[in-house]
Amino acid sequence: MRRLLTIVGTRATNFDPERPYRLHRQAELRDEDFGALAYHFGTRRLSFLKAPILVDVVRALQDSASVHEAFERCAVPRPQRPALLQALAGLAASQMIELREGAES
Repeated sequence: MRRLLTIVGTRATNFDPERPYRLHRQAELRDEDFGALAYHFGTRRLSFLKAPILVDVVRALQDSASVHEAFERCAVPRPQRPALLQALAGLAASQMIELREGAES
């Protein structure tokens, strides 16, 4: 499967798909033909989300109890989930997504 996300300058993170995430408070998505651009106003990082399903999952995170629940909400086929988990881990490392408040413990 082709890469779903391109990010430059990430840092290590403990991404856990069992926990609730959201788009970072300082980040925004802009729809594009290829998927979306994610821009973080605090770090000034830009990420290219290259698959519409990834964009759907990122948007579904806000109302989901976990990443896996967001996958279910978006009807993500099981064979695509490992690649999406990797892409979401990259988004967490670049601070494009964050744990929702109250989930940091």
